[in-house]
Amino acid sequence: MSAPAWTFRNTWMTHTATHAQMQPDNPAMRFRGETTTWAQLSQRSLQGAAGLAERGVTKGDRVAMLALNHPSFVEALLAINSAGAIAVPINFRLSPPEVDYILRDSTPSAIFVDAMLLPLLRAVPALADVATVIVFGEAPEGAGQESDLDYAQFVAAHEPAEIVDVAEDETALIMYTSGTTGRPKGAMLSHQNLQAQAVTVIRAFGMHDESDMGFITAPFFHIASLGSIVANLLTGIPFVVHPLGAFNATEVLDAYESEGATVVFNVPQQWDLICAEPRVHERDLKLRIISWGAAPASDRTLRAMADAFPDALNVAVFGQTETSPITCVLRGEESLRKQGSVGRPIPTLQYRVVDALMNDVAQGEVGEIVYRGPTVTKGYWNKPAETEDAFAGGWFHSGDLVRQDEEGFVWVVDRKKDMIISGGENIYCAEVENAISEIPSVLEVAVIGRPDDKWGQVPVAYVTVRPGDELTIDQLRSHLDGKLATYKMPKDLVTTDGLPRNAGGKIVKATLRTQDADTAS
Repeated sequence: MSAPAWTFRNTWMTHTATHAQMQPDNPAMRFRGETTTWAQLSQRSLQGAAGLAERGVTKGDRVAMLALNHPSFVEALLAINSAGAIAVPINFRLSPPEVDYILRDSTPSAIFVDAMLLPLLRAVPALADVATVIVFGEAPEGAGQESDLDYAQFVAAHEPAEIVDVAEDETALIMYTSGTTGRPKGAMLSHQNLQAQAVTVIRAFGMHDESDMGFITAPFFHIASLGSIVANLLTGIPFVVHPLGAFNATEVLDAYESEGATVVFNVPQQWDLICAEPRVHERDLKLRIISWGAAPASDRTLRAMADAFPDALNVAVFGQTETSPITCVLRGEESLRKQGSVGRPIPTLQYRVVDALMNDVAQGEVGEIVYRGPTVTKGYWNKPAETEDAFAGGWFHSGDLVRQDEEGFVWVVDRKKDMIISGGENIYCAEVENAISEIPSVLEVAVIGRPDDKWGQVPVAYVTVRPGDELTIDQLRSHLDGKLATYKMPKDLVTTDGLPRNAGGKIVKATLRTQDADTAS
């Protein structure tokens, strides 16, 4: 009798099944001091797949996920794909209308939801079209319904199913972008995308040691998190799932220490808090890789990381949801010499730096970086026109304006949509923001273009300063003098208690521009 077709596939379901056979009692995940073994992870995910099939979920169906970080999320994710369906993780920080839009767009036949998030889900009209609701944990009084299924009972009631065979180029995830310029779009990521991403992570972080322990702080609805664990699921290296909540540097360092974490990722703002923790130098840590991304890191942050963790390799990763997500890597040995760069493009990805007519720009000139390769999305769910625009000329358009030096290192100068044109000169907001972020009193900064009768647009800086500090426009200009050309100097400075962010934590410059226009008028 021949082996089942799915056993020949390269997916995170087959890798999990392999580890369950080869190292059944070894840890796959750790959460709040509790271990899930590979055998347990495989069995529970296949029991969940059987339960989904019994509820009518078939190959190609969508199953939504509205949940926090815990092992059951990973089990359910693998269950969805093992049933041949497509997982749709949803940002739980969204408002009911935003969740409603995603449900209407993806039309899931079932949804996994945390009990504490049921009030949010019940406020979503599109829930009426979802046939099956499976709840992690005990529902708050009045939030549950008789038709809801308890996750633990749902899993326990079924024998493990056989994995449904799906081609590697079929969609595994629909990851909705943050929608900073409009409605979010669902990037379709295939099993092939995820496995190519796993190879990227393994290469970037040198994940060849079975003694490694990964550590996940990013929410599972974000590709930074799922794009990390796919490497662990391929290699069989365990990882810690850290509970979500207000970021507490002391708790994170406690967990690094107690769990023996070796490969960790945080955004720069989190690294600032970790490096400032009073006992950071007293810790008995095993950190081998300290990684960051999702936002630029200032010179101050990088110096603090080097001081706090001198024995760890600092690795910066850059990319976006549509590329699974990594496209460029800057390794620690180059971080000082090429400070400010996002690194070199990964070798498994084709790229070009082009002008508006898709002509390659000269080395050192600014252009948009475009990609194609095994980590690039298949397109946007239900959005053929947007997909066609994104792949104009046969390459995926990132929207990032960059320049590349003679050694191949990439320097991001701005998002294409945020570039300011003042008196015919291009001003790249990221360049101005990086210069302003070096001011010790600055916590965060965003630069936008303000309409101007004489110049067309002029740069304006919105800044949040540290408590007790102040910053004036004269002080700002004094700091920037000699660092930026005169035309790049902000013509106005607005201090604010906080910058507008979307549910994914990204600064929404469209909101800033609207606020600025209202103030100016």
